[in-house]
Amino acid sequence: MKAPTASIVAGIVLLLAGVLLLLDALRLLDTALLVWPFIFGASGGAFLAVFSRSRTNWWAAIPGFVLLGLAAVTATTQLWPGSTGDGPGSLFFLFMSAGFAAVYLRERANWWALIPCGVLLTLALVVALPPALDGTPVAAVLFLGLAATFAVLTFTRERMKWPLIPAAALAVLGLSFLFQAAVNFRTMEYLTAVVPLLGGLGLLYYAFHNRRSGSRHAGRAVADQMKPGLGDAHGGH
Repeated sequence: MKAPTASIVAGIVLLLAGVLLLLDALRLLDTALLVWPFIFGASGGAFLAVFSRSRTNWWAAIPGFVLLGLAAVTATTQLWPGSTGDGPGSLFFLFMSAGFAAVYLRERANWWALIPCGVLLTLALVVALPPALDGTPVAAVLFLGLAATFAVLTFTRERMKWPLIPAAALAVLGLSFLFQAAVNFRTMEYLTAVVPLLGGLGLLYYAFHNRRSGSRHAGRAVADQMKPGLGDAHGGH
């Protein structure tokens, strides 16, 4: 790490340490709870500083975001113990996914980073699902998320076609689980209400459209009837 970058990182770390110590002196915050989050956050910031220096340092984004994720999770669990549920786990997966996304965005040749990025993002969504949505809804989100991960690979500059095979297979599995989940949640009861609503809206649109068309046709007929009279008037002059 070059001297200017090291100075910036060290300065930020010292500023944060001073703020925490000041809050502890004012009895506004127990800084003992934030020792590990501070260590993880400072270490992650150091890796991201290395990442920002050169395109060849793309690897530093992975440990950098992992350490920032650990800082966020430990801070959340220590400041709000017992009230976060599965939120910290989902948050940690999001940070790890962001690390691989940064690897790809920094160097587009690293298309492979999109696979762990999508997998970790899918796991974050799965963990964040409400406890009531267990079984088939979880499986549907998992397989559809993995299918989307492989499908995204076809849009990279390599224009790869092989990811469509696992994407299609995973999508079929995901849609089958989604259909099962829909049946389990008795969506047919909702469809019986939605179908009449859509039918009513369609009829209203049809009536309104025909009314406007009839008005336009009537206006054109009146205009056509008036044209001969206007021609005779001009001829009389």
